[in-house]
Amino acid sequence: MMLPKNRLNGLGSLSIAVVLTSLMACSAPADSQPPRTEDHHGETHGETHGETHGETHGDRHGSGHPTLAIPTSQPQPKVSLTVHPDPGQGWNLEVTLENFAFAPQNIGRSNLTTEGHAHLYVNGEKISRLYGHWYHLASLPPGRHILKVNLNSNDHGTLTYGDQEIAATAVIDVGEPQP
Repeated sequence: MMLPKNRLNGLGSLSIAVVLTSLMACSAPADSQPPRTEDHHGETHGETHGETHGETHGDRHGSGHPTLAIPTSQPQPKVSLTVHPDPGQGWNLEVTLENFAFAPQNIGRSNLTTEGHAHLYVNGEKISRLYGHWYHLASLPPGRHILKVNLNSNDHGTLTYGDQEIAATAVIDVGEPQP
């Protein structure tokens, strides 16, 4: 998907509301995450987690890839997504991981539940693979945009824990450019 170019004349011309949501219920201390993050219940946190039974399932999370369940005997991988407005244009997305590592050198090799890569989606459409902790999103047209980052195994299987996709989402509201 090619996103349209959108020149921004400073952050004053842009209305940004960023809300990080979890794809499943969890809680964390309010002071443990940036203030731009909240879950479906308004609690501050930036992690998605659960537990699983160690089985591999078909595609049940809409990614087009099979899922890979993380065994409950293993530490739970977690991901959070923080959106930072870029002073020049667009946004810098920061992906933070726990119990998981980016390993682009192992794509297509044997799966390990502790390594792989992430996929970035904007409004449900896959934009890019992520092999590192930062991604620059140059522009978005005016309106509400839902960003999602999910963790994937070396064969692109979507990682799950407790039958829930390991992912984080953020919402960006982009205002009309000011003349």
